[in-house]
Amino acid sequence: MINGILFYTFAAVLVFAALGVISSRNPVHSVLFLVLSFAQSSALWLLLEAEFLAIVLVLVYVGAVMVLFLFVVMMLDVNAEQMREGFTRYLPLGLTVAFVLVVEIGYVIGFKIPGSPFSSVPEGHPADYSNIKELGAVLYTEHVYAFELAAVILLVAIVAAITLTMRKRPGLKKQKVSEQVSVRREDRVRLEKIESFKE
Repeated sequence: MINGILFYTFAAVLVFAALGVISSRNPVHSVLFLVLSFAQSSALWLLLEAEFLAIVLVLVYVGAVMVLFLFVVMMLDVNAEQMREGFTRYLPLGLTVAFVLVVEIGYVIGFKIPGSPFSSVPEGHPADYSNIKELGAVLYTEHVYAFELAAVILLVAIVAAITLTMRKRPGLKKQKVSEQVSVRREDRVRLEKIESFKE
């Protein structure tokens, strides 16, 4: 009973946060809504007894990747008005994809297919079960190449984000290290000799 209440509570907040990601006018607010959605997804992982995935979602995505996204969004100075100019052109495709997703989710939730994994509630694991061991066995044997490829793609994304932030923009203040190193004391400090007066 309590698991059902927690699930629907976390799921409702997750849907609200996901809608906030795509409907927020401020890019920084969109990133913060994405952080909230990741936190709610982590709570859902906890309900599924996948503690390792839940803590990784919080530490890696909320703690590292989302902070990186937030700083990149703030440094890129995204022009929101220019991004919204072609919104109506992609509206029919977006509505079609949204309709297909709603139909699929409704089919999974509303209809019980005999023999499908969605027709029954999974049983709880025993006390000595380790999902970290099971996940590591699958990740580093069957899916090791995909895991390494994801790491390379993430590295390329980080390099691309740094490259975009280093582009020339009007009004950008850059540090000139050569001028700072070659400065002389006489150019910055002026010593004045003041005579002392005795009464």
